[in-house]
Amino acid sequence: MPRKVKRLSGADQEVSDTVIQAIDFDDNMLVKELCGVTDTNLLLLEQQLDVRIDARGNRLVLTGTKEACEYASGVLTRLYAQLQQGRTITPGDVDAAIRLSALSAPSPSVTDGSKMALSLQKRSVSPRTATQTAYLQALSESELVFGVGPAGTGKTYLAVVYAAHLLLRGEVERIILSRPALEAGERIGFLPGDMKEKVDPFLRPLYDSLYDVLHTDFVDRRIASGDIEIAPLAFMRGRTLSRAAVILDEGQNASISQMKMFLTRLGEGSRMVVTGDPSQTDLPANEPSGLADALGLLGKVKGVEIVRFKPEDVVRHALVARVVKAYDARDKKRRQSAAPVTGDQK
Repeated sequence: MPRKVKRLSGADQEVSDTVIQAIDFDDNMLVKELCGVTDTNLLLLEQQLDVRIDARGNRLVLTGTKEACEYASGVLTRLYAQLQQGRTITPGDVDAAIRLSALSAPSPSVTDGSKMALSLQKRSVSPRTATQTAYLQALSESELVFGVGPAGTGKTYLAVVYAAHLLLRGEVERIILSRPALEAGERIGFLPGDMKEKVDPFLRPLYDSLYDVLHTDFVDRRIASGDIEIAPLAFMRGRTLSRAAVILDEGQNASISQMKMFLTRLGEGSRMVVTGDPSQTDLPANEPSGLADALGLLGKVKGVEIVRFKPEDVVRHALVARVVKAYDARDKKRRQSAAPVTGDQK
């Protein structure tokens, strides 16, 4: 582990494992944006990379171990390139650059995340982890993709973003977003209104993702024309979905028969994505999840790709990742304690 470098001077910097490295950039204004308001971005980097960063005009001076300085240099270079492309820097972008600028060389089978940016109407979206990069690559190459893992990893958001990207490019004629209309562990009782008003609360996260990257009036017009359809899973029965980007969210709440029904809706010129977390099913205790069943059955089928997200891929608040890890550790202990004891273990 790199030694933590505090904001000190003089003798404290003269430590055997500490080096000083300078990075020069061309544009002073971009460097100012790179540093952030009151050097917020630099402070984030210092906290996470165990390195000290001092801004001196268009030069950034790094102090820390050789490995930490090289890592920080790669992150800063990535962020500066993002600014040169006309994009802004947020704390999330800083976190993404840290995750993607690994010290070791990336796997040759996975494209560099910076090359996977998708430009939409309201924002440009880039993968923030190596798994997100692999996920976007799978979406671009495979007709059926399963994105599975804990909440907060971006699996549904990126699927919706990619579907919107295909629609804007004319590669599909419509987007179809679906979810099982299943109450998540609570009884909400009678819902007033027509069918759309009854099911919209279950589908709100899908609306939110669309409105985040596309203009509100554009989305509303496309929904009115049928080019964007958001509907419960039960509404998919009996249909053939051609030339469409089709997404099933919360797939762990689909039964085996519902999952088979949904997957067999795929028509010519369509792409299909199923997202979910197999550990979070809201189905009755005696009913197996269609997502878990499909993952075991279709893993080696040609044209199907499964991308598994881990707690380390959580891109929400850092506390969310720690919460997910705590639950996973507890569940792992329970499974181990419930495992049958064999003769060799007695």
